[in-house]
Amino acid sequence: MNRYPVWKYILIVIALIFGVLYTLPNFFGESPAVQVSSAKATVKVDSSLTAQVDQVLQKAGIKADPAVYELNGTQGSVRVRFDNTDLQFKAKGLLEKALNQDPNDPTYLSAFNLLPNTPRWLQAMHAFPMYLGLDLRGGVHFLMQVDVRAVLNKRLQGLQSSTRSILVDKKIRYAGIARSASGDGIDIRFRDAETRNAAREALASQLAELTLADATEGTDLKLVATIKPQALKQTVEEAVQQNITTLGKRVNELGVAEPVIQRQGADRIVVQLPGVQDVSRAKDIIGRTATLEVRLVDESVPRGNEETAAVPFGSELFKVGKGAPVVLFKDPIISGDYISNASASFDQNQQPAVSIDLNGDGGRRMREATRSRIGKLMAIVLFEKNKGEVLTVATIRDELGSRFQITGMGSAEAANDLALLLRAGSLAAPMEIIEERTIGPQLGADNIRKGFDSTLYGFAAIAAFMMFYYLLFGFFSVMSLGVNLLLLVAVLSCLQATLTLPGIAAIAFTLGMAIDANVLINERVREELRNGNTPQAAISAGFDRAWATILDSNVTTLIAGLALLIFGSGAIRGFAVVHCLGIVTSIFSSVFFSRGMVNLWYGRKKKLSGVSIGQIWIPKQAKG
Repeated sequence: MNRYPVWKYILIVIALIFGVLYTLPNFFGESPAVQVSSAKATVKVDSSLTAQVDQVLQKAGIKADPAVYELNGTQGSVRVRFDNTDLQFKAKGLLEKALNQDPNDPTYLSAFNLLPNTPRWLQAMHAFPMYLGLDLRGGVHFLMQVDVRAVLNKRLQGLQSSTRSILVDKKIRYAGIARSASGDGIDIRFRDAETRNAAREALASQLAELTLADATEGTDLKLVATIKPQALKQTVEEAVQQNITTLGKRVNELGVAEPVIQRQGADRIVVQLPGVQDVSRAKDIIGRTATLEVRLVDESVPRGNEETAAVPFGSELFKVGKGAPVVLFKDPIISGDYISNASASFDQNQQPAVSIDLNGDGGRRMREATRSRIGKLMAIVLFEKNKGEVLTVATIRDELGSRFQITGMGSAEAANDLALLLRAGSLAAPMEIIEERTIGPQLGADNIRKGFDSTLYGFAAIAAFMMFYYLLFGFFSVMSLGVNLLLLVAVLSCLQATLTLPGIAAIAFTLGMAIDANVLINERVREELRNGNTPQAAISAGFDRAWATILDSNVTTLIAGLALLIFGSGAIRGFAVVHCLGIVTSIFSSVFFSRGMVNLWYGRKKKLSGVSIGQIWIPKQAKG
């Protein structure tokens, strides 16, 4: 009656092994380390940098573990661990000098970091400690909201210019182009229906993201162009992604170890900078601007002799970037302000390329500059902090207008990276900081201590009460509560979740929820004993009949937790994640594991005279 099949005990053992393995990394502590990351938008850190870092440290005689390459989202970094902080400080200064030829224009940034001391055999199993949130480590938190309306206005402005250019190129006469009264579309006026029909065909063939509808206003015929919902959604998606990419590149200048830059909802971005206490400098870096220019190559200087030949007046030598060194004219054809959009695409041979959209003025300037320069070279330069870096040097194959492609990218990843760079010269849309928090490291350490103490004291108080009131069954309940806590920490570590102060509160709350299920089971067993059932029958009926109540209470609580997870933000979501995971682990430990222990202890006894579940008060009528 009260015996588990072998496979259930095997499942319990597997769950316990999982819990122990993935909880262990949180107890090994951290070692001082140095993180090397890119300081430039066009320089990507890859695994080849690890050998260079190791070589620099070996030459200097600095003892360190082998450097390790890690990829966090789209940003790669190299990290190297040391035995003490003295070696850490020496290595940081040494790497900054050795990896950067020009101290005033660094290619790589080095920052202090802490790496977990997790043994390699655990790391091989992808067992790592949980990340600690800002409220536990200290740092700066920004919640930024993207101005979606500004994204729409910019896109419509570009489409308005593109529409004008297309109609001019097709020699289609129109009476005027203006924004709609609602501000969500473009009104194009015509004198006759035939011209309007020709314009619709021309625009539909080149601007597939527009929905075109006929309208009238007095004696004028109108063609109302609006952005398709899917295209508008894609535009907002690209704007938010561009802002995230741009912020990631800018945050690198702060030398922050493990910054968190992630999307929250449709139009919000969370920026968390652990260890940063200078809010004003963080704001300055996040809000800085970069510009992008398209320039013609000065071919009076032979290619290959740029560094030795004299640079003509009105030209400039660029030594950094793809195709560098190269001499370019100082006067740009266009700047990044003329680019309305850039996206990865494919050319006519189905090879990766980048499609560029210019506004009306940009298209006109591009046509005038390239019309008589077929076969000449053109370069795209990114300027940050008044220093330029060549992104690409390409040959002009044909007269370029409002739309053109950059081909020869080699791979889809390279095309996507260049498209992001072209859009990342500045933020795609203005952002407003709607939430700002600064937390000191001492406060973070104090939060960890208080959170740990509250969970520990809460667990001890619950354990003392349960074992005093329910005796051996109380001990089983405490064991299942410990397994619940073990599994919850293991799952959070396995998912590499970020533990915050609300998360610690959710863990403490989960303990109360989990023990409530054991109280229901124990009281149900006692009720069955009071009704005169045998101990074995009381145990079986107690667990079976308590299950429905436990499931109902946990499901309703889970619904509330999911609502917090879906509609909440920030700290509320952190609480909801731990809360929802805690409900799942508590169901397993409170019912499945607890019953396994009871069955293992009492199920092997054929004749059971009683159970240790505390004092049972039997009504008088039940005694006679």
